[in-house]
Amino acid sequence: MSSQLIRAGSVLPARRTPLKLHTSDGLTLVGELAQPLDRDPVATIIFLHPLPTHGGMMDSHVIRKASYRLPALADMAVLRFNTRGTESVQGRSEGEFDNGEGERLDLAAALEHAVAVGLPRIWLVGWSFGTDLVLRYGCQPPVEGAILLSPPLRLARPADLRTWAQSGKPVVALVPELDDFLRPPEARERFAAIPQAEVVAMEGVKHLWVGAAERALDEIVARIVPSAAPLPERWDGPMEYADSSAYANKTVAAYTARSAGHT
Repeated sequence: MSSQLIRAGSVLPARRTPLKLHTSDGLTLVGELAQPLDRDPVATIIFLHPLPTHGGMMDSHVIRKASYRLPALADMAVLRFNTRGTESVQGRSEGEFDNGEGERLDLAAALEHAVAVGLPRIWLVGWSFGTDLVLRYGCQPPVEGAILLSPPLRLARPADLRTWAQSGKPVVALVPELDDFLRPPEARERFAAIPQAEVVAMEGVKHLWVGAAERALDEIVARIVPSAAPLPERWDGPMEYADSSAYANKTVAAYTARSAGHT
């Protein structure tokens, strides 16, 4: 089979299992676990999505592409889910959005599942609102490190940063040069509270990573499975294509009301 260019909607082979995550306060969350097709994963990411009130969900474009590509290209497991009250094509999670409070239990449910099924080397990857959840609640014994896309540092408190600092666990902040909420110079100042934190200025990138998802995935893989980075642009095996029309109005248009809050 001749190699094919990996495009935005390319779906590479993987074992994809729909999940029902159960929180300690009685909610059922919709999720998915994608793993390498015919081998065990060498590492795991649990992906926390952007703000659901501004269109964030487990199917947001960078998260979809992680699920579509990383099991095949980097031997990684990708666990993604809708936090409470969040709806996507995958379904709606029970409960209501709680502005980062009740979502603590959602992250705990995802971590519990990952540990229960024996997933290796668990990293948390948050995007915008998801980064606040990671910083506030993610410094747990099973977690090896954290990668933060477009961190606004809106909900995370100094005590949360101290917790990560004291843990010594790696924290990588991928900060868009043109972000609407936190840009690299200020990010370096604020993440100085975590001595081991690495702040990476993403030149030319905006908060939503439109047109830059591949760069995000390359940075993620380079930190967790460096032998697989940079990711290839072509694939020699079977490939399917996802219908992205359901997301056409959720990638950009849903985020236009910037003044209403961060994503």
